Amino acid sequence: MNETRRPPAPHPAERARTIAARGGRAALLPSGGTENRITPVLHHVHPNGDATIVLPDGHPLVEAAREAEVTAMLELADQAPVQLREPVRGLLWITGWLRTLTPGEAREATIEVAEARPDPRLLDVGHGASALRLSPASLVVADAEGTTSLRPELFAQAEPDPFAAHEDHWLRHLELSHRDVVGLLAQHLPTDLRGGHVRPLGLDRFGLRLRVEMADEDHDVRIAFSRPVGTAQELAVELRRLMGCPFLAQRR
Repeated sequence: MNETRRPPAPHPAERARTIAARGGRAALLPSGGTENRITPVLHHVHPNGDATIVLPDGHPLVEAAREAEVTAMLELADQAPVQLREPVRGLLWITGWLRTLTPGEAREATIEVAEARPDPRLLDVGHGASALRLSPASLVVADAEGTTSLRPELFAQAEPDPFAAHEDHWLRHLELSHRDVVGLLAQHLPTDLRGGHVRPLGLDRFGLRLRVEMADEDHDVRIAFSRPVGTAQELAVELRRLMGCPFLAQRR
């Protein structure tokens, strides 16, 4: 019996780091409950898996986590940069222990976050807002590639995808200005999916992901590059190859 070989994809830890680096929509769930979803004023996941979370001073969780560590889970949603009927591409859950930082610790934390991702809301810490630190015990990443549990050390050893900072802009440009290119890429889809509405869904060093919106359901398809890429120039070569560029074929 022949097994269908899956296209190469980033390691789960790399996918988790990429979701964290994108800094998408977040929800904080204390004590593992789903009935009390809290939207932080600001959140930032550090390379080691720790998360700095900003909440208003008057929030009950600020006082509770000042008295003792609170078990909590931070949920990060990775949303597609183009408008889709199902926009969430992946989820990252970080479960661990939450505590409110002292004023000195909060100043250090806001400086650290500002160096990685400047945000004017950090100025509210100490002036109507408090900083909390979530120390991870475990992480789970879930997307079209599957659902995987990760140890914090594996997360810390990984790096975000090299195109994470530019992916949104490139995919929106592809969707809005180059539908002809999307049509050429669609030739790599399974035959039974070519009648659907094809949308650019994701991009990483291993390939391109397309979302096919059919009348009854959606399908996510990964189209692999011939080799992993790390620069914009290498990416351009692979995209031309997938488009069937005859000039590139002659050069290769």
